[in-house]
Amino acid sequence: MLGIPEWAIGIGAIIALVTVLQVVAARLMPPGYRRRSWRGETLRDTEDVQARLAELDELKQRVGELEERVDFAERLLARQREGERLQP
Repeated sequence: MLGIPEWAIGIGAIIALVTVLQVVAARLMPPGYRRRSWRGETLRDTEDVQARLAELDELKQRVGELEERVDFAERLLARQREGERLQP
């Protein structure tokens, strides 16, 4: 058919179908779920993201401190148990 291989026509049709389906899916999604472009992002959104990142950093620090406390408690328990095993 016009010197174009059949597989190339099939691939072209698949690419066109996927593109159309992506457009339809994007139109059906609520506005909050759509991908944001860099130009469309407002200053308030940026501040909100920065506040959430700061909160996340604080939570990471707290989790790290809790891990240290758990490790310390485990070491104390291990020492206590070793002492009990050694004394018959």
